[in-house]
Amino acid sequence: MTINCKGDLIDLSEPKIMGILNLTPDSFYDGGKYKDESIILRQVEQMLADGATFIDMGAYSSRPGAEHVSEDQELQRMLPILELILDNFPETLISIDTFRSKVASESLQRGAALINDISAGNLDSNMFATIAQYQVPYIMMHLKGTPQSMQKKAVYDDLIKDLRYYFSEKMSETTAHKINDVIIDPGFGFAKTTEQNYTLLNHLDLFRTFKVPLLIGLSRKSMIYKVLKSSPKEALNGSTALHTITLLKGANILRVHDVKEAKECVMLVEALKANAL
Repeated sequence: MTINCKGDLIDLSEPKIMGILNLTPDSFYDGGKYKDESIILRQVEQMLADGATFIDMGAYSSRPGAEHVSEDQELQRMLPILELILDNFPETLISIDTFRSKVASESLQRGAALINDISAGNLDSNMFATIAQYQVPYIMMHLKGTPQSMQKKAVYDDLIKDLRYYFSEKMSETTAHKINDVIIDPGFGFAKTTEQNYTLLNHLDLFRTFKVPLLIGLSRKSMIYKVLKSSPKEALNGSTALHTITLLKGANILRVHDVKEAKECVMLVEALKANAL
């Protein structure tokens, strides 16, 4: 299983790590942490050294109830840092976490390699056409509503059946637009209760039937620290435990805050698989 990033085929048969770089002041874990250019560059350098294949940059906080940010403000946060990183680490495969086609287009013109859309095109009708134009890998996440309203929409007739139907429709749309590299993200924490997140985790392997890469983003989320009665800062061990489970259930990309620990999960699970009888 491969995806084409800027002309290079990335083999996802061994899972890869996507390191998170939040450029927002209000993200649930590391909001406001990366303001200074030198701090940003040190963090990117460390994530790459620790084994990240991709760096995922986000300039619009999608945490539950996050404040809305204008398109211009998102661009002002995103583009200078994108250029800064690629000037210093030109081979970096940067994923842009945005649901806006203009932000996607401007970022791709400046050297980004992937688009990570929490809305799978639902919040911008031009997104699919933009992805088709640039022919870059496209991550489609499951979301109901918006970041501001999603937690009020965690109601399903049948959670797994509803999500599978959602992705079936989205896969048909991407096929119609001739988008070649699609990655699906079931959206842990987005319009889902803690209990629903664990139901989704239990049935994660059912999403392998789409025969496209599966990205998982649950690093330090509330589904971990609420169960442990702790906080995002104390949720590394819980994240590691759940990352291991997702890898055993077929995850191809882990989107994480802690690259080194996630990479170790991959190495251990790969050793386990290599020595299966």
